[in-house]
Amino acid sequence: EGMDPPKRILFPPEKICMVWQKTQNVGAGLLNMGNTCFLNAVLQCLTYTPPLANYLLSREHSRTCHEQGFCMMCVMETHVNKVLRSSARPIPPLAVLKVFKLIGEHFQPGREEDAHDFLCCTVNAMQSSCLSASSDLDISSQSTTVVHQIFGGFLRSRVTCFNCKAISDSYEAFLDVPLDIKETSSLTGALQGFVTPEQLDGENCFKCSRCEKDVAASKRFTVHCPPKILTVCLKRFDCFTGGKIGKVVEYPEFLDLRPYMSQAEGEPLLYSLYAVLVHRGLSCQGGHYFCYIKASNGQWYQMDDKSVELCPIDTALKQQAYLLFYAR
Repeated sequence: EGMDPPKRILFPPEKICMVWQKTQNVGAGLLNMGNTCFLNAVLQCLTYTPPLANYLLSREHSRTCHEQGFCMMCVMETHVNKVLRSSARPIPPLAVLKVFKLIGEHFQPGREEDAHDFLCCTVNAMQSSCLSASSDLDISSQSTTVVHQIFGGFLRSRVTCFNCKAISDSYEAFLDVPLDIKETSSLTGALQGFVTPEQLDGENCFKCSRCEKDVAASKRFTVHCPPKILTVCLKRFDCFTGGKIGKVVEYPEFLDLRPYMSQAEGEPLLYSLYAVLVHRGLSCQGGHYFCYIKASNGQWYQMDDKSVELCPIDTALKQQAYLLFYAR
């Protein structure tokens, strides 16, 4: 509603399977190759994302890929198949490390990087791989790749003029939702803050096309098209000081996204937690990343580089989470 339909469908939505197509033992841990804990933790969260894993395990991408150079989907396919088919001993994430600088040109081998930044660059690189064979696509068509259909959604930004009450809507695609946690101690509180209207006035005035002048207005973001996989970043790091907000932010195993939608009335829109990425340390310049994942057998595991240990879900729910992954 309110958005142009795609001119082309790049991947049939009915082929995306949200539940594991094959139940198997938990996969391998990942060797730390020198400050690569951020990379290991992100890769494990992506590996246990059911619709992505199903697609990569089918090897459908590489069978039809014509990319001559760097293709992040081929890299992830190689990695995920190796991890999930060898649980006996930890493996080095060599397929990904070989293309590290191609995933993000600002990444420096051997340096601790930000896990959220690495996640964004990896998912964007996968999205670019899916678009490499198609040019001049409209925004709606670009959102029909397998990657965007798994991780992507659309936000609506609605500006309401206080003077004439005119409404101006715009839409933007997203692959994850960064949430401010300064004023809250829960995920639902952070989501409520995200959809709370912001007042535009003073230097921030809105140029109303109907009033033909700068006016005071309100601006409100809502989730317009929900993603199949909801990735949330709790903004713990201050981009100016590098300092960290270390407080506990509560997050549930099951989350209803309905109250934060453009269409807030209706059936609950339920999501289930399947991965939690944690940062331990005082600032973004140092510390250690590890994660908790729910495997295809329904069990939760702590993944800490090469270590893979069974754990109760209560442990996964009581972490100083940085990234949260929910499946619809």
